[in-house]
Amino acid sequence: MIDPHRGVSTLSGGTGLVRGSARSLLREFENGKLVPALAAHVGIRYRADEQCGEIGAWRRSVPALLELLCDCALGDLQVVLEYQLPYSPKRVDAVLCGVNPETGAPSYVLVELKQWEEATVVGRALVRFNGRKGQPVLHPAEQVRRYCAHLLGFVPSLARTPSCVKGLAYLHNAHRGADWQLDDFDFDDYSRLYTADQLGDLATDLTATLAVAEDAADRLLRARRAPARSLLSAAAGSVSARTDFVLLDEQQVAFEAVRGAVTEAFAKGGGRKKVILVRGGPGTGKSAIALNLYSAMARRDVKVVHATGSKAFTETLRLAVFGEEERRAEDVFKYFNNFDRATGNELDVVICDEAHRLRAQGENVPDHWRGRVRGQIHQIIEAAKVPVFLLDDHQVVRPSEVGSPADVVEVAATMGCQVVEVDLDGQFRCGGSPLFDQWVRRLLGLAGEPPVPWSELVADTDDEYVVESVDAPHALEAWLRARTRDTDTTGRIAAGFCWPWSDPVAENGKLTLVDDVRIGGWHRPWNTPRGAEVPDAPSASFWASDPRGADQIGCIYTAQGFEYDWAGVIVGDDLVIRNGEWKAQPERTHDKSLRGASGLTFDRLVRNTYKVLMTRGMQGVCVYSVDPETNDFLRKHTA
Repeated sequence: MIDPHRGVSTLSGGTGLVRGSARSLLREFENGKLVPALAAHVGIRYRADEQCGEIGAWRRSVPALLELLCDCALGDLQVVLEYQLPYSPKRVDAVLCGVNPETGAPSYVLVELKQWEEATVVGRALVRFNGRKGQPVLHPAEQVRRYCAHLLGFVPSLARTPSCVKGLAYLHNAHRGADWQLDDFDFDDYSRLYTADQLGDLATDLTATLAVAEDAADRLLRARRAPARSLLSAAAGSVSARTDFVLLDEQQVAFEAVRGAVTEAFAKGGGRKKVILVRGGPGTGKSAIALNLYSAMARRDVKVVHATGSKAFTETLRLAVFGEEERRAEDVFKYFNNFDRATGNELDVVICDEAHRLRAQGENVPDHWRGRVRGQIHQIIEAAKVPVFLLDDHQVVRPSEVGSPADVVEVAATMGCQVVEVDLDGQFRCGGSPLFDQWVRRLLGLAGEPPVPWSELVADTDDEYVVESVDAPHALEAWLRARTRDTDTTGRIAAGFCWPWSDPVAENGKLTLVDDVRIGGWHRPWNTPRGAEVPDAPSASFWASDPRGADQIGCIYTAQGFEYDWAGVIVGDDLVIRNGEWKAQPERTHDKSLRGASGLTFDRLVRNTYKVLMTRGMQGVCVYSVDPETNDFLRKHTA
């Protein structure tokens, strides 16, 4: 039996999963219990009359698969529905778990279910289905192939024998006809495709691949997962060793959009320029896409550069990828203000990561030039045949930053360019938690919905992201130490810019950092000021990546763009709760860039700042506010 609130079974760790034999799951579907259990499992509201969206898809697609398994004598085969990939928000519709009929070795088949009746190929591995317009999607065989690659990349026991994993897409409403286009694809064992008129072939292939084994699902679900690679460690492999990130779903759609635009630009040698705009929240993979794009374009001898507006992020990428090859690193990883004197279409591709940090004009433009110097968006669009902007609306943290989607679209339109937009979803950083970004936006009043306790939001789901709060800064420090001690994990504490920032002082003949961040008897230094060199402390650019940075408190300018396993956040008194509502207090900031900002502008930017700080952790976050009323609010909503 399935408890619709708890799922079919609970494995070690209390993770509710919808799993069972194909026959038992089909029986529970017929009893009306399977779909509510799936809704509870993925954290969406169940409505008995819902026929659209995920619920509608489950009603039609899941029984089609289960009936097929029962019909081909695999009714006792173990099936895991809506299996969440490791360190990813993406879910596989079904994983069929068994053993190889000939060898007895573990055998798993990942299944992507589609209700599509027809589809049109619109680009390399990109399709539109059932006549729909708008953003294309991945070819379903490519989608499941990438799911297989991701799974193999994070489960070492499977990676040792990759042939034990296979993938297929089952389009149970589609029939091959004269205008069928999806067969124009390079299929392999990870990417088969079957339609309704191939049930015999599908049944034959499944019975040749799978035999029943009662513990097959348990083996998969309890298998050790390799640690998630940080962006920086993967960056080095992506560019130098050519071991790219495995991009999933919308990430790969964005990648293909750029590749198609480059091919088109070279073929036409002119015509209307395409500007690629990729939007996504923190952890949706924007930086992974940017690095994969750079790597792929460079292999094709395309003139491509990667650019950001962050000195910390750019310098850290330069070091991670090129080490001491400073000149080569500067040629590849540039800043947004490096394009002010570029000639038209001087470069093939400019990839702007963290594009929300673009400025109206560079900071170092002389006053007598300001009337003649165009903004950075215009400069970059002019400099590249294919400009790419990857950005997040809620990461604008300075009044001078103009990298919103509306800003990019407006400038592109005035320049006569076509804008191709790709929206990313999912949350790849924060433990793959699909709910954490929603929780943060609701907590900070950025979502149009009221705040909700974390435990309530994730109740009866398999979300494992850790969200906690503490009552004192020393407790925050202890929380972080407990999670990083004797492990390979990393952790940092970052704070709102609510304390002065002193220059290093000389003590006993050497420079030392000043303990500026003071909360009662607890005091710690900020990270090293920009341009300063202090023994036993990393420079500002490397606070998030150098192990010595754990001894200092970071700020928005050293944390933005980075990730670490565990995030500690100190909310200063520039943003407090009064009578249940957030109240911005501009007079409490020590950030010179925010002085003079209007009340509404400051309110928006300070909320964005704390959203960035709270979403740096890959495994969990712990928050603390210096204001008692605010801390009570945080305690309530992290419960």
